[in-house]
Amino acid sequence: MLAVLAYDIASPKRLQAIAKTCKDFGVRIQKSIFECHLDPPRFDSLWEKLSAIVVPEEDSLVAYQINAADAQRTRTLGRMERSEQAVSYVY
Repeated sequence: MLAVLAYDIASPKRLQAIAKTCKDFGVRIQKSIFECHLDPPRFDSLWEKLSAIVVPEEDSLVAYQINAADAQRTRTLGRMERSEQAVSYVY
């Protein structure tokens, strides 16, 4: 499953922790948006780690879970931020 995570974090310290955690599970596509190809248990692990960092009264975090068939129909246009790591996905 593809999970697209987007966040708006008020504290620079928490912002850095969220980004670091997301990098452990996926690829940054924009400054506050990550793509993560994860099975459900691994997604639950990521969400648990992020939930421990986020302060709901100050921050926001959203994850869109997209099935493999819909993920293949994703369209992009323009410059995307990508890490140096090679990423490939098999559906």
